[in-house]
Amino acid sequence: MTRSTNALAALAGVALLAFAGAAAAEPTPPRLFDHSQLITGDRISVEVIGKGPDLVFIPGLASSREVWRATAERLRTHYRLHLIQVAGFAGEGPRANATGPVLTPTAEAIDAYIVSAKLTPATVIGHSMGGTIALWLAEHHPEHLKKVMLVDAVPFVSQVFISPDVTLDVATKVAEHIRTAPPQPDADQAKMIDAMVSGDKDRAMVVAWGHASDAGVVKNALADDFELDMRPGLAAITTPITLLYPDYAPLGVPAGATDKRYGGFFATAPNMKLERVDHSLHFIMLDQPAAFAADLDAFLAG
Repeated sequence: MTRSTNALAALAGVALLAFAGAAAAEPTPPRLFDHSQLITGDRISVEVIGKGPDLVFIPGLASSREVWRATAERLRTHYRLHLIQVAGFAGEGPRANATGPVLTPTAEAIDAYIVSAKLTPATVIGHSMGGTIALWLAEHHPEHLKKVMLVDAVPFVSQVFISPDVTLDVATKVAEHIRTAPPQPDADQAKMIDAMVSGDKDRAMVVAWGHASDAGVVKNALADDFELDMRPGLAAITTPITLLYPDYAPLGVPAGATDKRYGGFFATAPNMKLERVDHSLHFIMLDQPAAFAADLDAFLAG
């Protein structure tokens, strides 16, 4: 891993931690579209819009389902979209996520929704921690899935934010610190988001999602992610998976650095297709919407 890539990991890690200082959220689940159906559960809400084959979209840490707005506007005439938002994130009340573990209980809640809504076998697209959840489903509930797209997600996030050879013991200690970490100043939070999103308007939107998120839920979810090591189960995954990953070129990361990095993360996973999206940071769908749309269409057609 190069010095530039190490710097990227540090910046992105601080950016995620910055969300942990966010204020408590209002309780009403936000809705993106008029005339959509809104389903509210203990750990998630789901906005359903469109007609056609079903697609499930999961946003990342402290993110709103709004991250998929352009995608939903483009696809809703041909697909029925299930736009998930995690309780406690981006203006949604915490409900059952108010205390204790968040990540795997939320993954199980999403699986329960997929089953109850009769979406099996489901096509799932997840960004960042939403991709972590999608990967969890592929490892634990493969019978409920058709295929999965991961958007900049990895099987053990502590490898990115601590070190490639981090042990689970060290990751657990870091997770304990995350749960009790003090808030980051707003100015620092906004600065660190620069390492994740390219456009000014999009950066402001992502920062606003963080401000509207519940502090405790975000910190617990991030700590859960640091402790979750899914590498041992990768070789047994039968679900076809496509990974979209950025090149981080806007941060000065050398050409080809992320190819080796992400390839190493998923080296033992069968049925994997890796696609780099050039000139992108972490929020690929915001930074390179045309490239993201093309890659998503290819995934859906495959």
